[in-house]
Amino acid sequence: MIHRRNFCKAIAATPAVMAMPALMRSSFADEVSSIVMMSQHGLPYLPMMVMDSLKLVEKHAAKLGLASLKTDYRTMGGTQSLIDALISGQMHFGVTGVPGLNTLWDKTVGTPNEVRALCAVQSMPFMLVTNRAAVKTLRDFGEQDKIAVPAVKVSNQAICLQMAAAQEWGDDQYARLDALTISRSHPEAAVSVMSKVTEINGHYAVAPFYYYELATPGVHKVLKSYDTLGGPASNGVMIMSRKFHDANPKVSAAVYAAVTEANEFINKKPGEAADIYIKTTAEKRSTQAEMSTFISDPDNIWTTTPQQNMKYAGFMHNVGTMKRLPNSWKDMYLPEAHELKGA
Repeated sequence: MIHRRNFCKAIAATPAVMAMPALMRSSFADEVSSIVMMSQHGLPYLPMMVMDSLKLVEKHAAKLGLASLKTDYRTMGGTQSLIDALISGQMHFGVTGVPGLNTLWDKTVGTPNEVRALCAVQSMPFMLVTNRAAVKTLRDFGEQDKIAVPAVKVSNQAICLQMAAAQEWGDDQYARLDALTISRSHPEAAVSVMSKVTEINGHYAVAPFYYYELATPGVHKVLKSYDTLGGPASNGVMIMSRKFHDANPKVSAAVYAAVTEANEFINKKPGEAADIYIKTTAEKRSTQAEMSTFISDPDNIWTTTPQQNMKYAGFMHNVGTMKRLPNSWKDMYLPEAHELKGA
C-alpha cells in the first residue's frame, strides 16, 4: 500500500509516471484504438456501469470517426489501487475523489505528466456510521474504534474526516482521528460493521452500502459529508493525463460525451439504471425497486459539474498536504469542463 508520502516520492521518481503502455493506434488521426477505464465499488460508479452497458464511449467515438475504439472497464478495490494503476500507467481514465485529483495535480502540474480531471462524475454524500452505541458524535470516538475508509490519508473519506476534525477541534488537530482509520474496500467494511465481529466498528461509507448499514439494527449515523462540506459535493471525478488528452482529442471528447449521456440516462430512467447496477455488480440484496429509490435519493446528484472542489483544495493547502492552491477549479480540469458552472 502506498501512503501519501510514498505516493509523492513515486510521482517525483518516475519520469514516465503517466506514460501509457504500448498501444495499437487507430488509422484515424493517429489516436489510440483501445482504452482502459477504472473505477471502484458502489453506486457512485453507476455512470461508468451505464457507459459500459450501453456502449456510450464507442457510440460517441464512432460519431467522431473512431469506429473501432475498444473500451476495457475495470473495478479496483479502493482509492490506493486506482492510484497505483495510474502511477504504473495501467489506465487511461479513472474515477477517484477530489482529494486524489488535488494531490495528483499538485505534484504534476507544469510537467509533461500533468494530471487533470475531464469532468465530475456525480455528487453524492458519504455517511460515517458506527455499530457502537456510545458513539454519537466525533468526540465519542476513541482508541478502541476503527473507522474504515477506502484509503487512509488520501481518499475522499479520509480527507473529509480530517476536515470534520479541524472543524471540531481546530485546524492544528485535523489529523486527530487519522490513527483510528484503516483501509478497506466498501463491501468489506460494510460486512464488518453489519456483522459486528471484527475490529472495524465504523465506516465512512458510500451508497448503497450506508443504506444497508443504517437498515441494520444497532448501526447508526454519526456524520454526513455534506454537513462538513456545506452542501452537495463531487464524490467522483474522471482523471487522466493532460498529455494523453492532447494526443487523443477525439477519444477524450467521446468519453466526456459518454459521461454526460450516462448521467442524463440515470436521471431520466432510474429503474433501468438500477437494472444495470444490479446486473453489473451481481447485487443480491436489493430489488430493482429499492435500488431505483437509492438512485433517486435527492442527495444523489447525477451531474458532470464539479462541486466543492475548491473547498477541498483550500483545506488541503491550509494544512500543508497540497502545496499549490489553484486560482480556480478550472486549473485542475481540462477544457471540456470549463463550460460547466462548477464550484
